[in-house]
Amino acid sequence: MELDHIFLRTSAGAPEAALLLELGLTEGSANQHPGQGTANRRFFFNNAFLELLWIAHPAEVSNAATSPTQLAQRLAPEQTASPFGLCFRPSGAGSTPPFPSWPYRPAYLPAGMQVDIASNTPLHEPMWFYLAQAVPPAQAVAARRQPLQHALGVHDITAVTLTVATDTDWSPAAQAAGASAGITLKRGTCHLLELGFDHGAQGRSIDLRPTLPLLLHL
Repeated sequence: MELDHIFLRTSAGAPEAALLLELGLTEGSANQHPGQGTANRRFFFNNAFLELLWIAHPAEVSNAATSPTQLAQRLAPEQTASPFGLCFRPSGAGSTPPFPSWPYRPAYLPAGMQVDIASNTPLHEPMWFYLAQAVPPAQAVAARRQPLQHALGVHDITAVTLTVATDTDWSPAAQAAGASAGITLKRGTCHLLELGFDHGAQGRSIDLRPTLPLLLHL
């Protein structure tokens, strides 16, 4: 499997996106998730995208269909849960995730599609999930194509490092993310996402803390 996208918990409306825009990232289209109660703003790269995600409708995010995802706990302001979620897609043959999962079929997905969400993931780890039908943004059909050019001069996400505030053993999904998708996992005192672009071609890093728990390595 390979990385498809990463979500990052933000305030309602994701005003934090202004910082990414100031850096020279180009924003793509936003989404509402009817029935799930969430909304997003998105930034696309050739091989994956970054999703800024928040709770738009509290009643929906806590309904019977959505509550098993634990999005209500993960996206609530001032939560100690991991603010991240990582979605994977197939990197070759096969359409099932390499970790125990359960099928989530939200109303906003087309008929026949589902999200495979990792089972029994502790809240201090990111939400791990898998979308069998996903494709890289650069390969999207014309009707779904997003802007991929950025004044910041970045093209592909080539490294992902997650610092997780825990000293416990990694879940099976976390182990699979490391073994199958090359995600680097570290233990620390606070949650942090580090994204490497283009194998560090620019030779510099940008720290977006405290606005976002995000380090960019360019």
